[in-house]
Amino acid sequence: MKKYLLIVIAIYYALSTHLYADSVKAMVNTQEVVKGNPVELRLKAIGGIAAFPEIKELGGVSVQNGGTSTQTSMQITASGTKSERSTVKRYLFTPVKDTTIPALSVRIGDKTYQTKPIVIKVVESHAPQVKENATFAFELKSDKTTVYAGEPFLVTLYMAISNELKGIQLAEYMPPSTPDFFIKELPKQKEYQQGNHTVLEMRYLFTPKKEGNFTIAPAKAKLGQLDFSKQDIFGRPGRSWMNISSNKLKIKVKPLNVDADIIGDFTLEAKIDKQKVKANKPVNLTITIKGKGGLEDFEFPKYEIDGVTVYANEAQKSSQVDGTTLLSSYTQSFAFISSDDFTIPAREIEVYNPETKQKKTLKIPSYHIDIEGKKATVTTAAPIVQQKEKPEQPVVSSEVVHKNEKITSAPWWMLAIAFALGALFMYLLQFFLKVGQRKERKYKESDALKILYGHISEDKAVEEMVRKLYAKKRGDKSVKIDKKELKEMIEKYR
Repeated sequence: MKKYLLIVIAIYYALSTHLYADSVKAMVNTQEVVKGNPVELRLKAIGGIAAFPEIKELGGVSVQNGGTSTQTSMQITASGTKSERSTVKRYLFTPVKDTTIPALSVRIGDKTYQTKPIVIKVVESHAPQVKENATFAFELKSDKTTVYAGEPFLVTLYMAISNELKGIQLAEYMPPSTPDFFIKELPKQKEYQQGNHTVLEMRYLFTPKKEGNFTIAPAKAKLGQLDFSKQDIFGRPGRSWMNISSNKLKIKVKPLNVDADIIGDFTLEAKIDKQKVKANKPVNLTITIKGKGGLEDFEFPKYEIDGVTVYANEAQKSSQVDGTTLLSSYTQSFAFISSDDFTIPAREIEVYNPETKQKKTLKIPSYHIDIEGKKATVTTAAPIVQQKEKPEQPVVSSEVVHKNEKITSAPWWMLAIAFALGALFMYLLQFFLKVGQRKERKYKESDALKILYGHISEDKAVEEMVRKLYAKKRGDKSVKIDKKELKEMIEKYR
């Protein structure tokens, strides 16, 4: 019996097994490559047997076949089993100029799928030249030696290690430092080949705090390499360590005798989602600044408008390096809530360009917001009500009849029952009143947002709760809200 049952189950799962939806994707190991280094293009096809294109050249250079690999995975679910077959085709080429990999066609079964184009940027290496017989090099370079106070500049650490060294390890790394500058490490380290060496680039953004002549302390580390003279009992080699240190950098910082908010070459874009909105509904303004220079220390001034609740999202800042040029962007959005018409005031940001030695103003226009269904005071005349004459009441004569009745007191047990029923009635009345109050205390998160918005400046906890409510309202499912804490805030400020 068990044997037949297992056969039935196997047949069921075999019939219910289905493949994942077919798809094709193009990927590269890097979109910015140092000239002379290869790029690996991977085409990944999910589904049945895939037919990949034959690519002979890209960007005017020949393409080598990097091979094909196939992998099949299976997952058992409540509805059956799911099987995924993925095939990856690799291509290798060494671009000599900026190249766009076009959309490529991959056929799976009887359908053809298109990939998206990919842009490859080719850059020159700015690493110092290393002698062929040198085992390693450790050097700091700055894109500027003279800057203005508050002007960011780029410092790059180049580490070149000979490909002949095996089992190299770096430990106890200390980056370049100075207390007179703000320092930020930029993401996306670069690693590439230059001659007989592997070069690693680490980039840092330095911003001087004040004027003067300063020295940036060198980067330091310990470099370990295999030492076969230090083998353990199993014949495994030990490691020899040596202290390495980069050069120092001299930087001259000049005073900035210009009143400016940021230094560099930037543009500004302001977008508002609507200028007519219902009462107590948010109007969203987004400001984006981007261009050459640094924006890490820039903070946009807050909006303060009488009768309007203003909520500012946390600013999003990013920096990247294009060759030796620092590119930055700053994005911040604001939400304005009011029950009456209001105007978002205009703003200006002063920018000084040290290269052109010119100053320009980035302007944010003012926006007038119309509130639909706003509160209005209406005066109406009281209606005149004519009083009707009262009809004459008929005279009714009545006789009072006095009857002698015998009054008898109720038995004691009836009084006891009446008392008990009265007590039960009072208890039930209080119970239902409490239930009604609890029902009244139920609230929507949109109502909570309206109540708490006006108190974000009074309590940091309220400000944090408003951030969460607003993020959840905009669709962020990762936000978790403590219902008990929210309830206490609502009852406090209601």
